[in-house]
Amino acid sequence: MRGAGARVAIGDRDLPGAEHTAADIGGNVAAFALDVTDTASFSGFLAAVKSSVGPIDVLVNNAGVMWVGPFDTEPDDATDRMLAVNLHGVIRGVRLAAPPMRRRGRGHIITIASAASRLAPPGEATYAATKHGVLGYLTAVREELRDSGVRITAIMPTVVDTELAVGTATGSAAMLYPADVAAAVVTAIEKPRFEVTLPSYVGPAVRAVGLLPQRVRDVLMRRMVPNQVDAVRDSTVRADYEAEALGRDGIGDPTSTDES
Repeated sequence: MRGAGARVAIGDRDLPGAEHTAADIGGNVAAFALDVTDTASFSGFLAAVKSSVGPIDVLVNNAGVMWVGPFDTEPDDATDRMLAVNLHGVIRGVRLAAPPMRRRGRGHIITIASAASRLAPPGEATYAATKHGVLGYLTAVREELRDSGVRITAIMPTVVDTELAVGTATGSAAMLYPADVAAAVVTAIEKPRFEVTLPSYVGPAVRAVGLLPQRVRDVLMRRMVPNQVDAVRDSTVRADYEAEALGRDGIGDPTSTDES
């Protein structure tokens, strides 16, 4: 976004990490502390950005954590953490950022959701539930903000090559990369749309499959959507990520998941 002429502010619970990222990007990029699960922290972040950089024209909700495995072995702290970050974090950000934008008569809130907003891979039951919730929430808020000048966008990528997805399968879609999602964000700012799926064919494909009888739909979805229970079975490759993101002794203190 900086390359497109934007003044960029990064928020993360890991402030040194955010500062390091800002330095890597270069230019006039600012870094601030932000915990999307805490209203005071999110309010403080928005106020600090306004004071340092100026009124926020575009907010990108990009926080997310994911536990993968059979639904009946998911720890309570993993469930709580996904709900707190993936769903409540988005609700909190929209609720705090949208009213000032509405008063100014302009603004854009972009949320990095997931193809799991429309799909539900085995092994990602709660994660998919949070992303379905995000899409439902944004759909309602978008209608409330109609004609206000404030735009809402949900970007829904399939599996992206990040720590969150380590060890998981991609199904019938090719692996995406962070640059693909970043490019989609810039395009959404330039040409606003509510729903953006990556790859672009995913949205039409899901809608088409949804018109079919359940039995046929099930067969096609099993070919398209990865079974993450199978992907992570007998694997420890996600252990380090999940320990950091969800905490070894409870919800914990993730250091690199809460970015906006």
